[in-house]
Amino acid sequence: MSVDAGWLTLRSFTVEDVPWVYEVSQDPAVRRFVGVPSPYLMEHARFFVERLAIAGTAGGRRAEFVVVDTGTGQRLGRVGLGIGAGGSAEIGYWVAAAARGRGVASHAVRALCRWGFVTMGLELIEWRAEVGNVASRRVARKAGFVMEGTLRKRLVHRGERVDAWVGSLLREECLLG
Repeated sequence: MSVDAGWLTLRSFTVEDVPWVYEVSQDPAVRRFVGVPSPYLMEHARFFVERLAIAGTAGGRRAEFVVVDTGTGQRLGRVGLGIGAGGSAEIGYWVAAAARGRGVASHAVRALCRWGFVTMGLELIEWRAEVGNVASRRVARKAGFVMEGTLRKRLVHRGERVDAWVGSLLREECLLG
């Protein structure tokens, strides 16, 4: 499965992506805000790719994609939806260090949201991030998410409850915008 996003393509994960996920997950910026195990081992990358990305997408619980440069096929990041009840989903994303600052995340997030609204019939996509994750908030805003507020102690990060920013994107905002 793939989503054409112009200069980017969102494609399904394969087992060949395991070493790349492992490598990206060693990045201190990813580790700071993404709930990855520490230390992050190859078995964690394998679990993410095989059980969450591939099996979760096949089972309809998730829609996980590798973001690649359309021209070169180079892996740049990951974007995914956790599918909820009643036409809702929650978005998540990260970008490899070498691909940051080029608009990869915001472009991929917009493409995935459009795909989710059109293909999956979603009505609402929610974004959440730990307070202080300014880069993720910037991406969400550029992708059209409306910031709704701060939820107290709503996320658990490394065993500690932390405050979360939350935002949302509605079907009509994405498809008419």
